[in-house]
Amino acid sequence: QVQLVESGGGLVQVGDSLRVSCAASGETFSINTMGWYRQAQGKQRELVARITRGGRTNYADSVKGRFTISRDNAKNKVHLQMNSLKPEDTAVYYCHAQATSTTYWGQGTQVTVSS
Repeated sequence: QVQLVESGGGLVQVGDSLRVSCAASGETFSINTMGWYRQAQGKQRELVARITRGGRTNYADSVKGRFTISRDNAKNKVHLQMNSLKPEDTAVYYCHAQATSTTYWGQGTQVTVSS
């Protein structure tokens, strides 16, 4: 089993920056890809960014050039640096970990971008 705990969400203004982090514990050796998804009110959960153990990344088109995902394999952490935030970035952000045959989710952290 893997446990994921997010931190760093909050209320910011348009154009501000924010970093959310996720700490994994438990059977972390089984994790390959880690990432972030988000779910805005009334919408489906969507991929924001993900990163493999080897550092390969991919991003949603809506965040390319503004968000950066990074990973510290030694500390079992993944971070999402969010710059130039927009109101449409408002959502609950969920940490995600993909192990060999199991998917894990964190409890989510709210990010609100106020105009």
